[in-house]
Formats: sequence, structure tokens, C-alpha cells
Amino acid sequence: MNYTDFIYSKSVRPTSHGLDIPTNQLNPLLYDFQRDIVRFALAKGRSAIFADCGLGKTAMQLEWANQIANHTGGSVLILAPLAVAEQTVREGEKFGIHVHIARNQSDVTAPICITNYEKLDHFTASAFEGVVLDESSILKSFSGKIRTDILDRFSHTPFKLACTATPAPNDYMEIGNHAEFIGSMSRSEMLSMFFVHDGGETSKWRLKGHAESLFWEWMASWSVFVTNPKDLGYTASGYDLPLLNQTEVFADGEKPTTETLTLTQRRDARRDSLSIRCQNAADLVNTSDEQWLVWCDLNAESEMLTSMIDGAVEVTGSNKDEHKATAMMDFAAGKIKCLVTKPSIAGFGMNWQNCHNMIFTGLSDSFEQYYQAVRRCWRFGQTQPVNVHIILSSKEGTVLENIHRKQTDFEKMQRILSSYTKDSTRENLHRTEHISTIYTPTDKMHLPNWREFACIA
Repeated sequence: MNYTDFIYSKSVRPTSHGLDIPTNQLNPLLYDFQRDIVRFALAKGRSAIFADCGLGKTAMQLEWANQIANHTGGSVLILAPLAVAEQTVREGEKFGIHVHIARNQSDVTAPICITNYEKLDHFTASAFEGVVLDESSILKSFSGKIRTDILDRFSHTPFKLACTATPAPNDYMEIGNHAEFIGSMSRSEMLSMFFVHDGGETSKWRLKGHAESLFWEWMASWSVFVTNPKDLGYTASGYDLPLLNQTEVFADGEKPTTETLTLTQRRDARRDSLSIRCQNAADLVNTSDEQWLVWCDLNAESEMLTSMIDGAVEVTGSNKDEHKATAMMDFAAGKIKCLVTKPSIAGFGMNWQNCHNMIFTGLSDSFEQYYQAVRRCWRFGQTQPVNVHIILSSKEGTVLENIHRKQTDFEKMQRILSSYTKDSTRENLHRTEHISTIYTPTDKMHLPNWREFACIA
């Protein structure tokens, strides 16, 4: 290989190495926009689907896995949060796709198997032709053990798909982790190419001014962003979110303070208002005949709420997996009137359109947990207005302000992301071949004199 051929080989980096399957050969039960997204993901081979809650990510990832398994003759492993496996099996039945719940490698007896992230150690990654990460935002913990384990285990897996709701557009670490998982670019490469580190007060990575549009175009080359199919020119009906009613109650009846509190002071405030906050929540549920989802952050809150609410079922971190899965599925089936749990336990993956009432007995500073918890019920497919009650101590006013600020920032950045990516996404859904600019050098390189003398010496 001469030098010209060497430079050419480095200048073109293919991104499409998947299966070219026409949309008319995909599952006819999928909507048009879903079939186009599946075809895009299959043609890329390794890609990500960032689709908002209720747009059918489960159906799309199952059809993707089904096509990979059929064309390779191998198996595909789906990794999902706890209790989502049963939900995925039922979704597969609707689309005529069999999904087997596997607990370890010896249990892999079907082309498409699903397991929980917690059971990853029980499987051999090299035994699978494809892998799907359901609720792939777990990669957000870029220094976490699970993130590193997933990247290492599946680094050589031929086909990969990551599925999650639209990530926070300014959470660049999460985006970088997705790019690294599918093999488009490492996180460090992404940062050096598109970002500059702000060494000032924020100490955060921010997009280089001239690279902003290029960054989103690059993302659209390996991923699909969908907040509503109408944004991409599709006419699918039923994709209008219902009304969201948010009610904030300060249980102690005092005017909320905006004074910044230490962590200890905030814990004291939550402990002091524990009984009255839980009583407020219990009164709302006990005087209603409808289903309720009650979120909490502290074990003491969970225990007290369960004792005060008639017919409440509690799901805690210390419960066995079987109890967690059964309780969540029974709630989805309408067998449980009230489910009491934490966003960190059940805030991701579950579809609970059957419920349209929820309560937060306090808030943490995590907007992501709050947003995901709300979207368990407030999602496409929900037919009722969703009522969200936030019950706080007056001393937690700054926490509420923080969530409001983050929500405003998120919505603003989501609009910006949509404006940057919708044209590229629309184009890429109908074009999967790799397009790149080939570098053809025309000028000779001239070494400085000092370099020539150094070489002679």
C-alpha cells in the first residue's frame, strides 16, 4: 500500500454495515414511521433510537431483533430494566414475535431472549449476533461499572441497538456513551472533535460554536430522534399528549422559602414534615376510586404511605425481584389500586397508561428521575388528563425551583435539538448509504530546514 492509498483508507469510515431490508418486508402491524426507523436501524447495523415515551420503542426493537435473528441464524439478547421483561414478552405477542425470558446462558433457547441488566454476568456476549439495550440511558453513568461492563462485553457484537426516550440534549456524556456503544466514535473522540471544556465557573463541556450543526448532523447519521412522528412528516394519528395538570402543595401550610439549605437541613425538613406529607397523600388516594401511583424517596415515607393508604402495595429495593415484577405487572393490569415505590426503582421502562393520577411525596434534585416517573403515565396512548400532585415541606421551595428550572432548560434544548435534527433524520430514514467527503491531497508537504538537518544528523 502506497502513501496515497493509506490516506484514502483513513479518510473514509463506513457507518452502514447492516441488512438492507425493504420496508414492505417488515412487520405490517408497525406504523409507517416505525417501519422506516426499523429499516434505518437494520441498514446501519449499529444504531440508536431516541424516541419519546409511547412511540413504540419496544415494538421497533423487537422487529429489529427478529430480522437480525432470521437473517443471521443466531440469537439476539435484549437487556432491560427489572419487570420490563414481562411487558416486552406481552408486546411481542401482539406483533407475532416470540420473546423468551432467560436467566442465564443455558436458558438461551430461543432466537430472541430478554433478561435484566442485573443478570448480565450470567451471559456470554460472544454467543449473540445482536444485542438491544432497552432504556439505554443506563449508559449515562459513564464511569459506572455497568456501563463499562456493557461496552467491554459487546465491543465485538456484530449488531447493536440502543433504545431510550429522547436524552437530555445538553447531557453530552450520555450521547457520547451511546456513540461509543454502537462504535460510531469514542466519548473522548467526540469531546475533542465537537466540544471545548469550559474552565470557568461551570467547568462543563460545551459545543464549539462552529461545530454545532455538524454535531447534530453526525448524530443523525447513526441515530433517530423522534418526539412526534408529525415532526418528520408522518400522518400517524393518536400521537397527541393529553393535558398534564401539575398541583403543588406545601403540606405544612407555610409560604415556601427560597433559602438555600444544606443537605442536613433538607433531610431535617423532610423528616419533620413526614407525617403531614404522607397524610396529605393518603387523603387523596383514600377518597378516590381510581388508580394512583405514589412516588417517594425515603424508606420511612414508603412505609408510612403503605400503612396509611387502603390497598396500597409497596415495592422497595430490598424486595425480591419476583415481588417487584409481579407488583408492577399487576398494577399495569389494574389489579392494584395504589402502588407505592421510588423513581429509582420503577421510574424507567414501565407503561402505565392505565393510571392517570400520581403523587410525589417530596422531590429530589434529579430532574431525569422526575421526568421519567411522570412519563410512566403521561405518554402517547394515554386517553385521560394526567394529574400530578407534588407534596412538599415549605422549606423545600428551592428544590421545586430547581426542578422547574431544569424542566424549562430541557424543553428549550429539546426544541433546539428537534430543529437541528429533524431534516437530517427525515433524510436518513430514506437513505442509508454512507456519504463522506474524500480527501485528495494536492499539495506536497515541505519539511522545515531544521527538520531536514536533524534527519541528516
